[in-house]
Amino acid sequence: MALHDMPQGQPVIELRDVGKMFRTADGTDRAVLEGVNLTLCEGEIVAMLGKSGSGKSTLLRIMAGLVGADRGDVLFHNQPLRGAAEGIAMVFQSFALFPWLTVQQNVELGLEAQGVAKAERARRAEAAIDMIGLSGFNSALPRELSGGMRQRVGIARALVTEPDLLLMDEAFSALDVLTGETLRDEMLDLWQSGRANIRSILIVSHNIEEAVMMADRIVILSSDPGRVRAEVRVPFTRPRNRDDALVRALIDEIYALMTSPAGHGKAVPAAAAAQQIGYRLPDADISQMEAVLDLLHESPFFGRADLPHLATEAGLTDDDLLPACEAMQLLGLAHIERGDITATNLGRLYYDTAPPERKVLFGKQLLSHVALAAHIRRELEQSEDGEVGEEAVLRELEAFLKPEEAERVLRIAIDWGRHGEVYGYSLNSGMLTLPEVGPVNAQA
Repeated sequence: MALHDMPQGQPVIELRDVGKMFRTADGTDRAVLEGVNLTLCEGEIVAMLGKSGSGKSTLLRIMAGLVGADRGDVLFHNQPLRGAAEGIAMVFQSFALFPWLTVQQNVELGLEAQGVAKAERARRAEAAIDMIGLSGFNSALPRELSGGMRQRVGIARALVTEPDLLLMDEAFSALDVLTGETLRDEMLDLWQSGRANIRSILIVSHNIEEAVMMADRIVILSSDPGRVRAEVRVPFTRPRNRDDALVRALIDEIYALMTSPAGHGKAVPAAAAAQQIGYRLPDADISQMEAVLDLLHESPFFGRADLPHLATEAGLTDDDLLPACEAMQLLGLAHIERGDITATNLGRLYYDTAPPERKVLFGKQLLSHVALAAHIRRELEQSEDGEVGEEAVLRELEAFLKPEEAERVLRIAIDWGRHGEVYGYSLNSGMLTLPEVGPVNAQA
């Protein structure tokens, strides 16, 4: 009997009240993670979902021993985790291969770090390469491989160390859909067969269907700071049929949890972003929002659609669909509740409006509901020359967000503001400017 077929075993890793802070530009400490309690046991695959700002990647790096927790305890096999542990391996989204090393040499790296003898390294690496389906490519360089093959190398490099805990950080998201599904199924085959000798797997993902198809348990994190807000057991045996009614019902349930504020199916207030300029704007572009509105307009249910069904119809991944839906709700164009999205009256008006007037409507909603956009507009109106440097806005955002997150949020605010003609922006000078004509001017 394989390990995963047995009743749930002993804890492999435990997080007890784990917290992680970062220091903002003004010297304030802000929490990335707070009070995280999570246990992974022998014989289970756990998937972790959460939107931007939930601290998924930070949590994964704490579990890998790459960064330390500021609060709480991390126990690996009931012992405090102090730095990287030999029994923990990680697979990254970006493949993270050394381009000047062959497949064989890349796979051997972890064993070399453990001091394994050369002959033993070669034997184990060759076995891992064969197990992951790359036999015959041992001497190839990464540039000679497809994306899927490079990710196989990354997986082989993790498996060769025979870890008790395998951490997978968006491991399939950089691949095309077919390649990602194939590799995911092959990983499940390895798990089912027990050939990889892994005791537990944690998968960080944006893909809700992937989580339901792979995991025994799904953990959902809230944001700002990241906390475990819900855990869902997946009661189905593997392999699973994605078209099974019970599987689809569970996928619907996870969508509902992911789009509710506290996992209880309640709608997120559209004015939530108006509370502070440091709100994490969703990564959504205007074309994605309008594509969703198009599908809602065509819906036989009078402007309402089931989110999983909408993802299929729109051809959008959850990583694209959920931010687009969040942005639409934020701007008052749609309402989300219990995993369904409904176009509001304003959303219907927006759809029926000609493109020039659409921009005016978009700009008005942006100023009403997005504090950062309204703040930039006020700063421009109050400046002597009608200009504000993006660096000044970034410094203000860094009082709330890490520098890379502040830059991401500002990029979105600039894109939305330019579309709504709320302000202009020069890439060459890095200056935000008042537009000659815009929604605010039109209101005056």
